[in-house]
Amino acid sequence: MLHLRYGGETGMDLTTTAEGHVTGYAYLEAGADSAAGELVVDPASRRRGAGRALVTALAGRAGKEPLRVWAHGDLPAAAALARATGLQRVRALWQMGRSLRDPLPEPTVPADVSIRTFVPGRDEGEWLRVNALAFAHHPEQGAWTRADLSLREREGWFDPAGFFLAERDGRLVGFHWTKVHGGTTGEVYVIGVDPAAHGGGLGRALTLTGLRYLRDERHLAEVMLYVDETNRAAVGMYERLGFTRTSVDVMYGTG
Repeated sequence: MLHLRYGGETGMDLTTTAEGHVTGYAYLEAGADSAAGELVVDPASRRRGAGRALVTALAGRAGKEPLRVWAHGDLPAAAALARATGLQRVRALWQMGRSLRDPLPEPTVPADVSIRTFVPGRDEGEWLRVNALAFAHHPEQGAWTRADLSLREREGWFDPAGFFLAERDGRLVGFHWTKVHGGTTGEVYVIGVDPAAHGGGLGRALTLTGLRYLRDERHLAEVMLYVDETNRAAVGMYERLGFTRTSVDVMYGTG
């Protein structure tokens, strides 16, 4: 959506058509080590080869880079298309959620840490530094640039009052960036802790700080988040805070 709204040099749009109408759409984003894409086919035009054509086109545009394609929902039709086009399941992203009407513990912030909100125009560089450290092995999040952050700051949903920064001795060590969907559902959009600050309960404290903001200041009734199924530490923390899995998105790839 950001690419469609603002443009950019790294993305590519592909479509299939029949009788003058668009029947399918795919997007390809070139990365440092792979090319990632998504595709959708009009329900009225499915089972007519549009999906296979789009996957083939994505693979051709990816060239020598491994191709990664997201399927939103762990659905039999997507799995069948992946098998038919030689793609294998390589990653799964859980969506988890919980009610904000259920009790929330008080956040226990380490004694030497203070939490404040993000200041646009001042905190971007430090946030990018810690984000890169926290997501050093993450395929997408850890590679964010200043341009990636600036695009999101331009979005209507961006609210620095819900973007929490944790500092120790004046240096950023963690953050929790919340988001609100349509004025009804909150999201743990991005949460990260400097690896050097792991083990002190800071991730839990930041999570609870954001959840209580969504409940008490934004008056929301529910919250959701995305987490890699292999990130067992994060999944465990979210489960202990009352989150349950609600859906699964699957990434298929060429290797």
